Amino acid sequence: MSEKSAPQAGTMKETERIEAPAGGPGRGPMGGGMVGQKAMTFGPSARRLVGLLTPQRHKAIAVVALAVVSVGLMALGPRLLGHATDLIFDGYLAQAPIDFDGVRDVLLGVLAIYAGASLLGWLQGYLLNDVVQSTVRVMRSDVEDKVNALPLQYFDRQPRGELLSRVTNDIDNVSQTLQQTMSQLLTSLLTVLAVLSMMFWISPTLALIALVSVPVSMYLTAKIMKRSQGQFIAQWRRTGRLNAHIEETFSGHALVTVFGRRPEVERTFAVENDELYEASFKAQFVSGLIMPLMMFVGNLNYVVIAVVGGLRVANGSLSLGEVQAFIQYTRQFTQPLTTVASMMNLLQSGVASAERVFELLDAEEQTPDAVPAAGDDAQGPPAGRGEVAFEDVAFSYDPAEPLISGLSLVARPGQTVAIVGPTGAGKTTLVNLVMRFYELDAGRITLDGVDITAMPRAVLRGGIGMVLQDTWLFEGTIRDNIAYGRPGAGEEEILEAARATFVDRFVHSLPDGYDTRVDEDGGNLSAGERQLVTIARAFLADPALLILDEATSSVDTRTELLLQQAMAVLRSDRTSFVIAHRLSTIRDADLILVMEAGRIVEQGTHDELLAGGGAYSRLYQSQFAAALA
Repeated sequence: MSEKSAPQAGTMKETERIEAPAGGPGRGPMGGGMVGQKAMTFGPSARRLVGLLTPQRHKAIAVVALAVVSVGLMALGPRLLGHATDLIFDGYLAQAPIDFDGVRDVLLGVLAIYAGASLLGWLQGYLLNDVVQSTVRVMRSDVEDKVNALPLQYFDRQPRGELLSRVTNDIDNVSQTLQQTMSQLLTSLLTVLAVLSMMFWISPTLALIALVSVPVSMYLTAKIMKRSQGQFIAQWRRTGRLNAHIEETFSGHALVTVFGRRPEVERTFAVENDELYEASFKAQFVSGLIMPLMMFVGNLNYVVIAVVGGLRVANGSLSLGEVQAFIQYTRQFTQPLTTVASMMNLLQSGVASAERVFELLDAEEQTPDAVPAAGDDAQGPPAGRGEVAFEDVAFSYDPAEPLISGLSLVARPGQTVAIVGPTGAGKTTLVNLVMRFYELDAGRITLDGVDITAMPRAVLRGGIGMVLQDTWLFEGTIRDNIAYGRPGAGEEEILEAARATFVDRFVHSLPDGYDTRVDEDGGNLSAGERQLVTIARAFLADPALLILDEATSSVDTRTELLLQQAMAVLRSDRTSFVIAHRLSTIRDADLILVMEAGRIVEQGTHDELLAGGGAYSRLYQSQFAAALA
């Protein structure tokens, strides 16, 4: 847009102040303030993340049931193998033939048990993958719905790269965390319970010795987690900051180069990159201490059990096979605890990302569309051609700094209303209020006699066409970009819109004509050609209300004259709001509004305002005096 009365961003150096105190917003690199982020505690965030699995609870229950059976079968294996050892050892001590048939039956039984446990484990993994991916799919849909429900003020405050990081990187990290931790954590916890039961069955004394390692391990893990959680939060915040800086500088690469700011950009990148490195290193290093410490505690426990178990075999209180099985269980008992500990860094990283996604999902949404009363189907404006009335309208971006107050005006159907004034006067804000991009503080705006707050936003905006100074094209063909204004339009209608707006004049010089593909920033078209395509898009939409925000500023003088003719046809029999800085383009407007500091200080036709010798006359004379000079 040509200008906007909302708070604007400063320079790229402001990325250093992206994190603000809780008492007030900071400043982001893409404009506006960024809401200060205060991390939630690990517990509530983890519970909320697990709560997302509720819609998949039936499959989740099946996953748990399969895991229980699979782990139970695996836990029986060492006990049966210990019995085989006893058969061999007893035969050896008795100087009698070894019961190899019995040993064979035991080994075949163990093989069958392990095969069944593996099959059930595979089925568990398959179902778990379905549960996790379905949950993440729903999360992405929720985020998409949330983004569409957020007011424009939210995007004014958020750096674009930071928002993209939450929608992409953080959700991907949540998906990876759920996928990798759920199966291993569930299996590990069940293994601990199953193995512990078998250990108490064999020898309560040795089982109690093995349990000594649990509180020690939990204490060490808790201490490390407490320190590493903050580092993971910092890691993902700084990831968002770095993404915001990169997105900003890449999108403005040409200007950065022209103004010679590459050294500054590179210095800022180096600072942000170093901060991300430090945060990532600390998070991974601190959390990485868990597994070595757990292994150390487990090995100490293993040595103690091996010594005590050997003594008990010597005094005959335990058989060799039982001690062998118990030592195997000791390893099986320590391994899942180590696995759980090793998963903590990934789990903390995933929960930190989930917190950032939850912050987005918890952001305040725009005012819901009004629900019509029973029997009232008038959700849109009555048949008309766009009469717009402002009735004592008041609006401000910041309550402490009023922008528009007590504004009243009526734009009749078929009228072209031009809005002029200095930068920051509130011109673009005025048309944004018509689009309900922002909600009024007081007063109301009506379209064909219907309060716009009584209409669904989609209905309101569906009858409005807008052409901005900043062109927006998506990746696709020129034909597709024109048809975006009315998806169901036929080929002849698209060509008619292109001819009326002089797109047809330059398209034939392109290699593939209307099938020429443009990238998302339209880089293979000139600025004027991109603007022509957007004007053709609005022409095809055939809206009841037309808003042109410096729509011809990017075209040459000759093309502008041709466009003025096309606009005259486009504006016929519909209300048009034209924001213009070049006053020569709005001489034929039916009504010219001169705005200063959010107020209409003058209104009338071009000749009337010139004759009045007021603000418009001064603007006009200064503009043309500068041109003559």
